[in-house]
Amino acid sequence: MAEIVHDYFAFGWRSRVLDCACGWQGDSKGMAMELHDDVTDYACPQCANLLLIVSHPSLEQVRQAAGDGNEEAQQQLAIVEEALQRFPPNSDR
Repeated sequence: MAEIVHDYFAFGWRSRVLDCACGWQGDSKGMAMELHDDVTDYACPQCANLLLIVSHPSLEQVRQAAGDGNEEAQQQLAIVEEALQRFPPNSDR
């Protein structure tokens, strides 16, 4: 069964070594990654068994993590805020 990470900014999920039933071991960097709208799936590179599911953060979660001092969240928030300034959401709806 795949491990589920609900908090994208949780410490250590990228480097945690997971074991696959086929005998492969490794962290997320060695896995096959598939991007979806709300999550990213990570699968064993040998047998394609799904090992890890990571939820994408909402803007509020990014803001919270950035406010808590998470450097990655601060970088992501700067990119998002710049994009929102350059391309403001359509308020005519």
